[in-house]
Amino acid sequence: MRVEDWADCYARAWEDADEEAAGALFTDDATYRSDPFLEPHRGRDAIRAYWREVTASQSNVRVSMGRPVVEGRRAVVEWWTEMDNDGTPMTLPGALILQFDESGLCCALREYFNVEAGTRMSPPDTWGT
Repeated sequence: MRVEDWADCYARAWEDADEEAAGALFTDDATYRSDPFLEPHRGRDAIRAYWREVTASQSNVRVSMGRPVVEGRRAVVEWWTEMDNDGTPMTLPGALILQFDESGLCCALREYFNVEAGTRMSPPDTWGT
């Protein structure tokens, strides 16, 4: 799977709150670090559980993925998300640092993001490039 396709599937899984689709993007023993100060979620089942928990309060999710920067089996891709979280409009811009196995599944993910109350209709001009 190409990184662009992987990122598109990730975005769709988030918009649909589909933990099964999200889990299918990762190896059985993948790590998913959603917070640099916490231990990563380890394994596909833990990743699915994380997604189920964090997406439960989200609605009207709209995700835009930038163009990935790829070097070998590693990639970085920016994302821009607007959603309602427990009914409150939020904007979340962030980035994923990814490592893939030979089959194109993600074996390690680290994400960094910012949260702002309210929505911004579009990201800055240079975002995602």
